[in-house]
Amino acid sequence: MKNNDKRPALRLLAAACGMMASAASAQLANNIAIDVKAMSMGHAVTADPPGISAIHFNPAGLAKLDGRRMDLQFVGADFSLESEFSAPPGYNVFGFSDDPVVCDDVPNDGVDFCRSFKTATSTVEGISLYVPFVNDTVDLPPGPLIAGPLPAFSIRPAGSKFTFATATYLPLAAGFYRDEDDVGNYMGERVALERITYLSPSIGYQVNDELYIGASIGMSYQAIALEQDFRAPNELLGFARVIDESICAPFEGESNVALDLILFGICRPEEGLGPFKNMASLDVAMDQRFSPSYNLGILWEPNDRFAWGATWRSAAKTHMKGDYKITYSNAARETINGIGGSATGALALAVLGIPSYVGEEEVGRVSMDLTMPATFQTGIKIKPTERLQFNVDAVWADYKEWDAFNIVFDRSSAVLSLARLFSPGSTPTRLSYPLNFQSTWNLAFGAAYDLTGRIQLRAGYEPRASAIPDDRRSPMVPINEARYYSLGMGYKWDKDTDIDLGIGMLQSKDEIPANISCAANCTGIDNVVYNPYAGLDIKTEATVTMVGLAFRTKF
Repeated sequence: MKNNDKRPALRLLAAACGMMASAASAQLANNIAIDVKAMSMGHAVTADPPGISAIHFNPAGLAKLDGRRMDLQFVGADFSLESEFSAPPGYNVFGFSDDPVVCDDVPNDGVDFCRSFKTATSTVEGISLYVPFVNDTVDLPPGPLIAGPLPAFSIRPAGSKFTFATATYLPLAAGFYRDEDDVGNYMGERVALERITYLSPSIGYQVNDELYIGASIGMSYQAIALEQDFRAPNELLGFARVIDESICAPFEGESNVALDLILFGICRPEEGLGPFKNMASLDVAMDQRFSPSYNLGILWEPNDRFAWGATWRSAAKTHMKGDYKITYSNAARETINGIGGSATGALALAVLGIPSYVGEEEVGRVSMDLTMPATFQTGIKIKPTERLQFNVDAVWADYKEWDAFNIVFDRSSAVLSLARLFSPGSTPTRLSYPLNFQSTWNLAFGAAYDLTGRIQLRAGYEPRASAIPDDRRSPMVPINEARYYSLGMGYKWDKDTDIDLGIGMLQSKDEIPANISCAANCTGIDNVVYNPYAGLDIKTEATVTMVGLAFRTKF
């Protein structure tokens, strides 16, 4: 039996969890593109919440809205994700270095080492969306994703201290697709991640002329979808290639019972495994249509020159359900079935609790409990002059909640039987994928200047800390330490109507030298987590560009 046949299966499931790590990537971009004014102020608006979007940023701010109001927002977002892969000096996997990702030689040239290396680049082609109720992922033409109009309404009865409101917004919306030949497809050929708050009943209360409090309940839809190829450049698969090309080669085409008994059927497959071969593909989608959460806020504004605010956004527990399909490559099926076809190989598989036969596909139902982390944000507003205003916020996000993702399958399969041998916490129907994320604090800064009585200019800056430890970085989660820059403008159309424009850019760059992160490029025989670029140096760069327009008026 080729021991390495366990690896592709294990990585297959581990990558299913890796897909959830993609969700982390988007969630690490929390607060992004929820409100146009907040976007242009670096999201430092807890002490100066923007319009009805106070529902998210500080529901206490709702108590400052009078009469009947409506906000309509249009937001466009464009994602640019690039990764580079290169071979460091001495690169090889059990003596093989002809990895097609970084080797520029002619494929299948009969030489097991690379004569000329190249730097490979992966880019996304466009944006993918998972469509609710249709339960399918669609690819949009290249260009930005446009969302809107996103409506929000509030009402404060005359003479009342209560303001009631609701809004539709996107706490999380990200997705992309790559070309089918892109070298980054081992970290997601097609990904869609969404959290849509479709209803958010909220209330703000004016305690007195200086103090306001508020609360909101978010009713959200959440979905994750992934299509991904898999490979396992590991020493075990390198050893399998040695057996296939050296020991089994002299017996190619022979049916030898004695050989089967001695070598556990390892030489039976017509196509053997190797460290650089595609092993299988995964297609999975999960969603939850009702995921509640709540926000609490307080705002103290003793005068027009100073204000302080604080907001607690609760964690949101989700239980997503969906379908999965695993399609095995010919090499993977031939290897497992070849071993299972010999008497000694079948016995060895039985001892390990592994089926002796794998079909072309495995399908079934899958589920996962995912907690969207709680966040806390507090900040101040200062107006040193009549026209100039500075905002400063401190933001905490409880990503430590994500110490591991656990995926539950509706049945045991060959893949799970293999996974439980190598992944602590996994069972025949559950796979545990360690993340070890950490909670973060960061500051945010915003400034506004009243150019005229109608026009206000805005700018923002937010240096974001990374929730991902060094040994868990990967091209699949490309937002680590990030810098957010923004500009904007507000225009007072009349006494009841305001128009806001904003543009923001989030940038994150990372370098992951070979053998640093076991979510990407670890080497060694025990790197059992999904690790498709083992031994390679990796660079990533993610840029998220957003533009928005908000129309706010009374009616």
